[in-house]
Amino acid sequence: MSWQNNGGDDRGPWGQGPKKGGGGQPPDIDELIRKGQDKFKNVFGGGGGSGGSGESIGGSRSFTFIFLGLIAFWLYLCTYIVDTDEQAIVLRFGKWIETTEPGIHFHFVPVDSIQITKVTAVNVIQIGFGNTVISQKERQMLTGDENIVDAPFSIMWKISDPARYQFNVRDRVETIKSIAESAMREVVAKTDVQNVMTNNKDGIELEVMQITQDILSRYEAGIEITQVKMENVKPPAEISDAFNDVQKAEADRERTISLAKLEQNKIVPQARGQAARMLQEAEGYKQKVIAEAEGEASRFEAILSEYSKAKDVTRRRIYLDTMQQVLSGTDKIVIDSDGGGVVPYLPLSELNKKNTVQQ
Repeated sequence: MSWQNNGGDDRGPWGQGPKKGGGGQPPDIDELIRKGQDKFKNVFGGGGGSGGSGESIGGSRSFTFIFLGLIAFWLYLCTYIVDTDEQAIVLRFGKWIETTEPGIHFHFVPVDSIQITKVTAVNVIQIGFGNTVISQKERQMLTGDENIVDAPFSIMWKISDPARYQFNVRDRVETIKSIAESAMREVVAKTDVQNVMTNNKDGIELEVMQITQDILSRYEAGIEITQVKMENVKPPAEISDAFNDVQKAEADRERTISLAKLEQNKIVPQARGQAARMLQEAEGYKQKVIAEAEGEASRFEAILSEYSKAKDVTRRRIYLDTMQQVLSGTDKIVIDSDGGGVVPYLPLSELNKKNTVQQ
């Protein structure tokens, strides 16, 4: 089939300018196609034209080698290796298909693409470090007893799920930093300054790590918090002197309380011992008085029984015993009522006293 010019002018079938050469006839399309096929066969081993059978076989082998080379190159592009500290996510037309573990894997090029991520590397975010205004604001926090402290800390984290890490969170570092700072302020705000600075730092770090991890898990961020580390917690420089005075006063108060407790521990046992001794003495005195009273009562009952048997004798006996008790401890002068004079007597008790003094 030849192309016919319907307009009667010299322009070609595609609107080009006039054809140079004789007669101004347009080119034959069938002839052009035929020539193109012949050239293609000559290049890739087609049989036709003036070439012999050797040229045809050589061209066929060249085509085979080229084809196999292209297949090998394509397989090379489709193969990828994931190291032991990595994981790879496979995307097909930009959509996540799977996450592959360490090893040799295959994907389809060009419809698939891969992104390899380090999953064992520990990343560090420092909050409140430096002397900038932003750093000072980040590390200044209010404690539960309304004191201000500088509490810089570090967050250690790693990627636990590369697919979620890639698609669920946009600004990962800023997200982790904001969540951790908020959690630290929350925990410090309910803790006394003494515990923040010295006594309970480990407990604060664990609680902040747990809060941060819970929030990131709810976000499905694919991030694992491995550690929270509080650095040198201290009062701000502006109030450092006043804070030190308060701490000294607190230390003095604690020391005074300790001394008072030592004195208490010393005095209280002594007082308890004295009280126990007094109770024992009182108990002994009670038993003594009761025993004496019972003895007197028994003696009185015995005397009463004898008195009822012989009243005169018993009355005289009681009189004599009573007079003996009364007169034995007094100085006595015996007067004879009949003779009208003093009866001399030998004071044996006085003699005994003198003998005792001389010895």
